[in-house]
Amino acid sequence: MKERCKSRFVYSTELMTDIEIALKNKRLPIVEIAKKIGLGEEDLILYGKDKAKVRFCSDEKRNSCKLILVTAISPTPYGEGKTTVSIGLGDALSKLDKNPVVVLREPSMGPVFGMKGG
Repeated sequence: MKERCKSRFVYSTELMTDIEIALKNKRLPIVEIAKKIGLGEEDLILYGKDKAKVRFCSDEKRNSCKLILVTAISPTPYGEGKTTVSIGLGDALSKLDKNPVVVLREPSMGPVFGMKGG
């Protein structure tokens, strides 16, 4: 009899809410995150330890960047909206050894308040 391949992933039967997931994770300082994409502290306008605006970059830095704009009128029948697609693209590009930066102008608040959409 063949032995089944064991998955390297551990699956949990307990579902956590978005806020529980957020509280479980440790925030990294924004300067540390900026270093991962080649930005120094001098490239940032800091707003505390976990928020910053990026200063206007030089032409050299700007020309090496690509932009993907995700826009839609309504979510798919399965509920994937712009936020879900944007995060998925960021994860996929990261798996391809790229350095994606995902900017959500107005992230979905529906899951936080326990309702669809919003």
